[in-house]
Amino acid sequence: MNESFHLEVLQQFDQIQTALKNERLQCLDDRRFATIPGAQWEGPLGQQFDNKPRFEVNKVAMSVLRIENEYRNNRIGVEFSSKDGEEKDSLADICAGLHRADEQDSCAEEAQDNAFSEAVHGGMGAWRLRAEYENDEDEEDETQRIRFEPIFDADSSVYFDLDAKRQDKSDARYCFLLISMTPEAYRNEYGEDSVTINKEVTRVEFDWYTPDVVFVAEYYIKEMKTEVVRFFENTLTGEEESFGADEYEEKKDSLASLGWKEVRQRKVKRRKIHKYIISGNRILEDCGYIAGKHIPIVPVYGKRWFVDNVERCMGHVRLAKDPQRLKNMQVSKLGEIAAFSSIEKPIFTPEQVAGHKDLWSEDNVKNYPFLLINPITDSNGNSVVAPPVAFTKSPDIPQAMAALLQLTEVDMQDILGNQNQGDKMLSHLSSKTVEMVQSRLDMQSFMYMSNMAKAVKRSAEIWLSMAKDVYVEPGRKMKMVLSDGKTEPTKLNLPTISEEGEIEMENDLSEAEYDVVVTIGPTSATKRQATVRALTNMMSITQDQEMLQVLSAMAMMNMEGEGISDVRDYFRKKLLRMGVLKPTELEQQELLQELQNQPPDPQAQYLEAASEQALAQATKNRTDTILTLAKAEEVRAKTAETLSKVSTLDQERIFGLADRIGQSVQQQSAPRQNEFMQ
Repeated sequence: MNESFHLEVLQQFDQIQTALKNERLQCLDDRRFATIPGAQWEGPLGQQFDNKPRFEVNKVAMSVLRIENEYRNNRIGVEFSSKDGEEKDSLADICAGLHRADEQDSCAEEAQDNAFSEAVHGGMGAWRLRAEYENDEDEEDETQRIRFEPIFDADSSVYFDLDAKRQDKSDARYCFLLISMTPEAYRNEYGEDSVTINKEVTRVEFDWYTPDVVFVAEYYIKEMKTEVVRFFENTLTGEEESFGADEYEEKKDSLASLGWKEVRQRKVKRRKIHKYIISGNRILEDCGYIAGKHIPIVPVYGKRWFVDNVERCMGHVRLAKDPQRLKNMQVSKLGEIAAFSSIEKPIFTPEQVAGHKDLWSEDNVKNYPFLLINPITDSNGNSVVAPPVAFTKSPDIPQAMAALLQLTEVDMQDILGNQNQGDKMLSHLSSKTVEMVQSRLDMQSFMYMSNMAKAVKRSAEIWLSMAKDVYVEPGRKMKMVLSDGKTEPTKLNLPTISEEGEIEMENDLSEAEYDVVVTIGPTSATKRQATVRALTNMMSITQDQEMLQVLSAMAMMNMEGEGISDVRDYFRKKLLRMGVLKPTELEQQELLQELQNQPPDPQAQYLEAASEQALAQATKNRTDTILTLAKAEEVRAKTAETLSKVSTLDQERIFGLADRIGQSVQQQSAPRQNEFMQ
């Protein structure tokens, strides 16, 4: 089984390497051309200039360096957004903070910078993600962290299956990653002599010494596993929940006691990544299933396309190689011409310089005040002092070479970009003109930045898939890095009680289903300066004091300068207090704490006291009214009780007396009413 599987894997690798060999060799040649001294003369061209000056005026490397600096000055950030469109999701912010922390702790910048550099030079770069134990020295510490690691020589060491057509290789079924080892390291690791995997994409010209290495391959294959999902219903609450195979095995003993009853089952397919390490003769190690459901290799391309069903890519170097070679040839020829002395040298007969050869040969160095020659004998036997027979002439520069030098320079500027004009800040140029020049230079690196953003997005998707399998410990305390670079702690998988009274897990990454959003920083400091100028111009056309405060604070936030970061933080806090910017969770907590620590306003205290006094008086009046009504009811009740004790005859007498009193009162009041009416 292992032998047949190993043979099948090697056949897959040979098929991929054969199909991509020519393309990957060009990528390797491009990287060597721009980075290794002497590599610009590799091949038949160098043979034609054998035993002649071979100078290199490497303008390609400087153009590539500008693109790399542009990227490093504008890092690509990652955020996670909810799939259902919720604007605020605390778990998404936690995922983003943990992702930044893993990048920071594993020096992800090194891995991404190397991949971007190889993509710009040759056309392809890559990095990988790997889960490893957080503390290798503690046998009982099972916690793991996700690391970002560089992949060097990606164009000759990373191979996805030929059916993978997407740029981020999310549709790949398997992948090979070649790892170099010294024979001693291989023997110490596996206890046997090495049998290397045949790596055909390589160049050794101009490398006088290369280390003796063997190659093994990490083989990642995507497998679809059918898993039975069991659905349970709680007989007490009516709640329904599903459990996978592993989770069911852990909880099956306690489900019945908690009132859960299985209602149905369903078969689902889940993606898992199986990892092997193979050599040229056998499978060295079966690493089993790794964390996540994606192959943890992230490719990045400079420029990429498919032609004749073959994936082709190139960087910034390839189109400039011929103009650069032509430039080197012309400079070398000019150097060869210039090597001939511009001083006309005399030509003598051997008789004239006999005995003075050293004097003449050392004159270039010692600059003697005079030189000697011997007289010659004429036909009559007389000694005669004769002048030199002739003089040498300095070689002339061909007229075509001057024109060709100018054309070559123009061609290189058209291909690589005329960055010299962007660096030239003349006093008579307006700021708008400078911005237009800088924008034109930025467009030359836009494709590389865009492709790098796609790779970073894919990397974050792989990280989230791995984090859902790795960060599962209840109550695990981890560090988050916020977007502004500050750190704060968080705890994962904390049990909490929901509003409905149910037990839920807070900060549970297994529930994290998010889209990845990448953001690229400003393309140049010039654009920040343009923002400041736009804000200051707006300040001149408004008279509203509040608007002026907002504009001035925003201008200070976009200022560039040494030691100005604290000032920018101050004005950000000012805009937060004004309600202009949306605060983060940490900033919101700081604002609440600041409000709690502020001394109370005397007027607000007076108004609050007056309000409380009025409320107390209203409560007292309401209480008095209730007491009065209660007393009236009490009197009515006593009257009824008294009447109930009087006999019927006495009641008739009392009622009669009351009637007579009432009639007497009416008779007395009638004349007064008539007077009033008159």
